[in-house]
Amino acid sequence: MSSDQAITLSNVSKHYLMYQRPEDRLKQMIIPKLQRMVSGSATNYYTEFIAVRDMTFEIGRGETVGVIGRNGSGKSTLLQMICGTLTPSSGQIRVDGRIAALLELGAGFNPEFTGRENVYLNASILGLSRSETDARFSSIEAFADIGSFIDRPVKTYSSGMYVRLAFAVAINVDPDILIVDEALSVGDEAFQRKCFARIEAIREKGATILFVSHSAQSIIQLCDKAILMDAGEMLLQGRPKLVVNQYQRLINLPFEEVAAAREAIKAMDGWRDAPTLEHDDEDEEADAAKSETEAEVEDDDALKPWFDLNFKSVSAVSYREQGATISDIEIRTLDMEPVNNLVMGEPYIYSYRITFDKDVEKTSFAMLIKTVKGVEIAGQASHGIGEGDSFRKGDVVDVKFQFNCWFMPDVYMCNCGVYTNAGGEFRQLHRILDATIFRVMPPEKPLKRIGLIDIASGAESFTMTRAADVAASAKGQGAKVKAVS
Repeated sequence: MSSDQAITLSNVSKHYLMYQRPEDRLKQMIIPKLQRMVSGSATNYYTEFIAVRDMTFEIGRGETVGVIGRNGSGKSTLLQMICGTLTPSSGQIRVDGRIAALLELGAGFNPEFTGRENVYLNASILGLSRSETDARFSSIEAFADIGSFIDRPVKTYSSGMYVRLAFAVAINVDPDILIVDEALSVGDEAFQRKCFARIEAIREKGATILFVSHSAQSIIQLCDKAILMDAGEMLLQGRPKLVVNQYQRLINLPFEEVAAAREAIKAMDGWRDAPTLEHDDEDEEADAAKSETEAEVEDDDALKPWFDLNFKSVSAVSYREQGATISDIEIRTLDMEPVNNLVMGEPYIYSYRITFDKDVEKTSFAMLIKTVKGVEIAGQASHGIGEGDSFRKGDVVDVKFQFNCWFMPDVYMCNCGVYTNAGGEFRQLHRILDATIFRVMPPEKPLKRIGLIDIASGAESFTMTRAADVAASAKGQGAKVKAVS
């Protein structure tokens, strides 16, 4: 295998034989053989289930790759084959490096053994020698943080303690390849933060990470590229945001439209935008936004919002319309002038029009602002869960969300949607991802802020007073203040 590849899959499939009755297993062992001896043909007493079908891809060293898909799409089966706990029915898997797998945490634990004994047992399964485990034990014990329970039988542990110890062992193996399958959805909030921090540290050391999750944000934030699986097939691989957008679109489609959508997704190039869009490279949006416009802007107009006709979203994904249609999506000033180049600190209106095709109740509207990479920053909804307004077929509504632009200079995308909670069932009537795009222009003076949001909101938020000066001032006023050095 090339030294640049940590994991290579070539036409990998996994098939299972499904029997309706226990006796069918015995029949399958005997009767087909006799039938082939007599007539050359045989009857099968099973149905074949294909969990993973013809998967081919490569993961380079140091890459972080996310796998996303609906329940039952074959994600966990795929990981188990890569880890070696399942054998593929066909195809080849080549792995170069030590693997630490966070699949079923604690699967190798013996409930009768103490936590300490299970640490050594599980570490040996993961490939560590006794001396290597000795050297790591203090780090494992500190990470698990279960106190004296480390020397008590695991069967006395709570589920949270069990998970903490299992994760602590797996994460301290110093793996070349880390495989994570929804393992971070367990444990309390503080423990989850510690787990994510440790995964980031492993990533910074150059380890390869294969990350499976239903969380779109986790895929976008942690991964360099993503793979979309459905019904055992790889539908798409490419940029995380593009892959996640197609996943979100797929899971919101009615059953009868899924097959056509799957074929359309398979025809896409995951490193470029959808074929129906005007341009191909989402990075061109950011590059164009940061470059100077060809039209000269005079100095006294430099910090006024304005509209660039050629600055458009090229990655929009529209969900199926189910009773309403969104149109006329714009960002406007309070004077209702359309703009897509915004000035920090000023208020704006995000607006769109809804045309209803059906009678609907408990209807609400929403918007969401994201970075170009898809990280969600802020959003609003018109009503709480279970609330909302009623509309009749043919009604047309103009929706307006006002927001203050305290975003740092960069490029941002906006989603918009209309949904209903009638009958206690949440249903998207229409939603558009990356519906529009806007640029926040740098101010005239250099910024002293970092991050995505200007939390100081344009004010001088930092002050410093020496304790000695406070004490001197208080002394002059006759007050008794003790200075703290």
